[in-house]
Amino acid sequence: MRFARLAAAAVVLLVGAGSAVAQPFLGGPRPANVLKRWDTNKDGVVDKAEWVAAGRRAERFALVDANKDGKITVEELATALAAMRQRQAGQNPNNGPTP
Repeated sequence: MRFARLAAAAVVLLVGAGSAVAQPFLGGPRPANVLKRWDTNKDGVVDKAEWVAAGRRAERFALVDANKDGKITVEELATALAAMRQRQAGQNPNNGPTP
C-alpha cells in the first residue's frame, strides 16, 4: 500500500514536471490564430497599422518583418514567436526579434 502511494506521487510529480518543461514550446497562441485576429482587413498579412492597432509597439514591427516588405506573414510571426520562446526558456538569449 505504501509503495502504491509513493508510485502514484512520483507519477504526479513527473507528469507535472514534464508539462512545465514543455510549456514554453507547446504553450502560447498559434501564429496563424494571432495573425487572423490582428489582420483586420483580411488580406492574409499584418501591416504596420494593424500591428499598432493590435496594441503592439510600432518599433517592434521591423524586427518581425524579416524581409522588410511592410507586411508580416504567418511564417515571419512564427519565427519571431519561436525566437521569443527560446529566449524565455533561457536558450539563444541574444538572437531573434521580440514580437
